Amino acid sequence: MEDCSLPHDSLFLGFDSSTQSLKATVLDSNLNLVTSEVVHFDSQLPHYKTKEGVYRDASDNGRIVSPTLMWVEALDLVLHKLSKPNLDFGKIAAISGSGQQHGSVYWKNGSSAILSSLDPSKPLVDQLGDAFSTKESPIWMDSSTTEQCREIEKAVGGALELSRLTGSCAHERYTGPQIRKIFLKQPEIYNQTERISLVSSFMASLLIGSYACIDETDGAGMNLMDIKQRAWSKIALEATAPILEEKLGKLAPAHAVAGFIAPYFVERFHFNKNCLIVQWSGDNPNSLAGLTLSTPGDLAISLGTSDTNPLVNGMAAFSALGVNLRTTCRHSGGLYRVYCCLGIQKSFGVFGITKDPQPRLEGHVFPNPVDTEGYMVMLCYKNGSLTREVVRNRCAKESWEVFNEFLEKTPPLNGGKIGFYYKDHEILPPLPVGFHRYILQGFTGENLDGINECEVEEFDPSSEVRAVIEGQFLSMRGHAERFGMPSPPKRIIATGGASANHSILKSIASIFGCDVYTVQRPDSASLGAALRAAHGWLCNKSGKFMPISCLYKDKLENTSLSCKLAVSAADKPLVSKYGLLMKKRMEIEKQLVQKLGRA
Repeated sequence: MEDCSLPHDSLFLGFDSSTQSLKATVLDSNLNLVTSEVVHFDSQLPHYKTKEGVYRDASDNGRIVSPTLMWVEALDLVLHKLSKPNLDFGKIAAISGSGQQHGSVYWKNGSSAILSSLDPSKPLVDQLGDAFSTKESPIWMDSSTTEQCREIEKAVGGALELSRLTGSCAHERYTGPQIRKIFLKQPEIYNQTERISLVSSFMASLLIGSYACIDETDGAGMNLMDIKQRAWSKIALEATAPILEEKLGKLAPAHAVAGFIAPYFVERFHFNKNCLIVQWSGDNPNSLAGLTLSTPGDLAISLGTSDTNPLVNGMAAFSALGVNLRTTCRHSGGLYRVYCCLGIQKSFGVFGITKDPQPRLEGHVFPNPVDTEGYMVMLCYKNGSLTREVVRNRCAKESWEVFNEFLEKTPPLNGGKIGFYYKDHEILPPLPVGFHRYILQGFTGENLDGINECEVEEFDPSSEVRAVIEGQFLSMRGHAERFGMPSPPKRIIATGGASANHSILKSIASIFGCDVYTVQRPDSASLGAALRAAHGWLCNKSGKFMPISCLYKDKLENTSLSCKLAVSAADKPLVSKYGLLMKKRMEIEKQLVQKLGRA
């Protein structure tokens, strides 16, 4: 039997470099939380003058970037904050991290020499000021590369062919189109660049003092990697920019060791020189790891903070979850574990795991970060917390307490009232901004015979509240089932600030027909990164890949990764009635798409 134990008294550090903050989480050898710290960019690094961690370029429609040096300075700052509670950095056996997906960093020619000779007496930011060919990093929020997306798709034989090859059709936020835009419109920057990193591999590079590989999971979010071969795609590279493979470097599995920690950190913060830096990966993959979804049929929902307290660090808190969902994806067959997100960034979606991905136009496929043979797929919707907030403000006196009272006093199924609420252009289904309300005349939940829908202008306030909640979760259930995900799930794991909202959890349990659990901590990305640090350490010690579940097998309840039952499943008759309501909703949705759908 394999030894899966971690060294006694050892610690494992996980970072989450998100859009608006850098968070650090430390676990002990029993996978319990030791401490955590966070640096909020806007408030704690105000000299960069970011808003929500980014710059929005008014002169270039859709261009959104972040200052690269801000991330550099944040690393020094968060380590200083961690040292104040007398954390012994010498006990940290391994470090890994999560980076916002798709963001990119451009290292100037000659910067590898700077990176390898950092002076521990000086802050990182003072030494890397001239290390980048552009000091502004395009990030996932950028939507200025539509032209480049179409060019890349055309070069590889169309959008579907690109999706089959790389796991997604071209998306404006993806790194490949961003690189192509720089190559075409700022060739001097491209020519001065010796290495292009993702946010994840960039942060790992700082820690090892040399260029870290891009990991295979985060690499799939670039439109550049062959997801079946887990290698750079020659045709995709050629469609993007010349000599690109040389600038990207090699790919590595997510569980691999990037290197030992750099002497800079050994001398400045007293890390052990043998501390391993495990490959960093993207925020969504790390969240998947942090939720320990290891049972077939599991479903997890991450709810944004705004459902409980929209006024207190809502955006920052959601970014800290590592949940940045941007598109949709098809799942067909295989072993299912699902991760669904509703969040402050306006979006909610579904993660699943499969051995046999079938990429399509509407989706994402990534290699599973904790399974060398599996894949992670994702469905996503754009209208989440902020859309619920619109209904709250208009119908519930801008109060979540009133919102919950209305939700509780209206009966399940809402008397056959169905709503479609799109504050923003929706991804799944592809519908424009608009609210659509229908009453199913004579609907009792027994059958749909003779049931016709009647469109109306408005509902009463309490019905409107239930309609937006039921509408979002019925849509999620309908699309998840259509894409082959299990129904009912074995269980749902709810995380995030609004997992404390019992009223919403009750609706989830009723619609999906399963028990709903909550987790101890909302910061699944940094937690997942710390867990992946321990996993990488174990794989390195064993000399081979080890299942991540062996780290917590038979002891999960005694770790910071545990969850508890919050709401029991609704009775089967009610779940069946919701199934009929969902079926009718999907029929109406199809009609709306035929009438109003966006290409």
